[in-house]
Amino acid sequence: MVIKNQDICQVKCINPGKIARTRRAMASEADCAGLAGIFKVLGDVTRVRMLQALSIQELCVCDLAAALDLNQSAVSHQLRLLRSARLVKYRKDGKVVYYSLDDDHVKTLFDQGLEHVQGG
Repeated sequence: MVIKNQDICQVKCINPGKIARTRRAMASEADCAGLAGIFKVLGDVTRVRMLQALSIQELCVCDLAAALDLNQSAVSHQLRLLRSARLVKYRKDGKVVYYSLDDDHVKTLFDQGLEHVQGG
C-alpha cells in the first residue's frame, strides 16, 4: 500500500523569480535569531502573564507579584529575562521599582498573539 503525502508538491517546480523576491524580502539571519530569542522568552506562561499584566498598566514588583500570586524573587528572576529580551523596562521612584512594556511593539505583539489564539 502506497501512502502519498498530500501536503507537499508532487513534482519539483522551482520559480527563480519568486525565490529571488523572497530572499530579498527576508530578514537577516541575525534579525531572525533575535526574533527567535523573543519567541523563546515568550514560551513561558508566567512571563506571558507578566506581560499581560504590564500591558494593562505599569506595576511595581510587589504589585506584579501579588497580582500573579507569585513571590517577589520569582517575579524578579522572570523580569530580568524579559528585560534582557527588551520586552519590559523599569524606572525607579525612590526605593520602588516600576515595570512597564518596553514599547508599543511589545503590546502589539502581545495583543495580536492573544487575538490569534482566541480565534479572532
